Amino acid sequence: MFNTVKRIAVGLAALSISVGAFAQSDRAMDLDALLKQLEEGQFAQSQQNKQRERDFQAQRAEQDRILRETREKRDQMLAQSEQLETQFEENEFKLADLNGALDTRLGSLKELFGVLQQIAGDTKNKFYNSVISAQIQGRSEFLDQMAQDMGSSSKLASIEEIERVWFEMQREMTESGKVTTFTTDVVEAGGEKVNKSVVRVGPFALVADGKYLDYNGVTGTVSELVRQPADRYNDSAAKLQASNGELVQFGIDPTGGSILGLLVQAPNLKERVEQGGVVGYIILIVGAFGLLLALERLVTLTLTRMKVNKQLKSKEVNTNNPLGRVLKVRDEHPNADVEALELHLTEAILGEVPKLGRNLTIIKIISVVAPLMGLLGTVTGMINTFQAITLFGTGDPKLMAGGISTALVTTVLGLVVAIPMTLLYAMLNTRSKNIVYILQEQASGVIAERAERG
Repeated sequence: MFNTVKRIAVGLAALSISVGAFAQSDRAMDLDALLKQLEEGQFAQSQQNKQRERDFQAQRAEQDRILRETREKRDQMLAQSEQLETQFEENEFKLADLNGALDTRLGSLKELFGVLQQIAGDTKNKFYNSVISAQIQGRSEFLDQMAQDMGSSSKLASIEEIERVWFEMQREMTESGKVTTFTTDVVEAGGEKVNKSVVRVGPFALVADGKYLDYNGVTGTVSELVRQPADRYNDSAAKLQASNGELVQFGIDPTGGSILGLLVQAPNLKERVEQGGVVGYIILIVGAFGLLLALERLVTLTLTRMKVNKQLKSKEVNTNNPLGRVLKVRDEHPNADVEALELHLTEAILGEVPKLGRNLTIIKIISVVAPLMGLLGTVTGMINTFQAITLFGTGDPKLMAGGISTALVTTVLGLVVAIPMTLLYAMLNTRSKNIVYILQEQASGVIAERAERG
């Protein structure tokens, strides 16, 4: 029925086409020609439908074949899966039986291998950070591989491997008591790698060219410390490297580098001063100025005292010293009475006192002001510390370290300046007064002599 309807539709379509063509053409078409044209179109459409039906049947057969093959493959995989599951269960039972038999046969050896595995792991960690590994390499890799193999329980250590573990431990102990020299690549502070002769002091230190070295177990490289410890430690390292067997005092770090790391992080004198900030620099400038004044006064008073002592031993008056200038007053007033001569001598002594005590007041002021400036830096540093606490809390002590360093360093700098300035002032003031006492003593002697003559 579907085919019939389809044929009628096709006929109507052909009819409409023919009518359209007829409308467009000027010539007439009779009914027989139209009927013949419809029959030909109907026949062509029937042939096309049959070809389409044959194509569809062929594709359906192909799809049925693919579906049949897929079902067969699925059934084969299901069967294989069941077979593998059965085999897996059987293998698990066999494996459990074999493990039980292995544990029974091992007996106490299992505990031995467990201890051996633990020792291998601990020794590997020790070799990993030991400076001896810079000279003897490849030890930690062997112990690491051995510990992993034994941990998998699929491989037991052989006699040769057990003996090598004992040998490496014994060699570590033996090398720990030696000071040896070997050649290796050293990464300098500038980043350049240079082959150098390195001295190893047991498991404690590595030195080369008078500098301490650091061994990195991760990369297996030897490098210079970016910051070296104090010069006295570097000097001992240079002496050790130049030694030919004689005893040399040398500083070692028994903690494996922890103390040395803290030692090189300690700030030097310049960094300590920089921690004082602006107030610290001002204190140092004032102290340097006071020190220059004190040195000038010390030299001047020392030379003056030497000239005064020389004048005391000489009867000839020399005006290059205070005593000579005071005694010259006596010669300038030979006929003056005692009272007038006393006044002239007093005037001469009073003229010499300011010269002898010049700049001593400034030194005294610096000795008093320096600790006050240190106190100012202390207050400033504590203000900065409290501001850091207000902003960031007390969780990180490093945030407060800057203010605390300023507070403490400025106090120290103030005391460092004040203490020597106070001592210098006392010493210089004493020397100045001693010279003044000599002038007064000699003046009194001159007055007494004039009084006896009168």
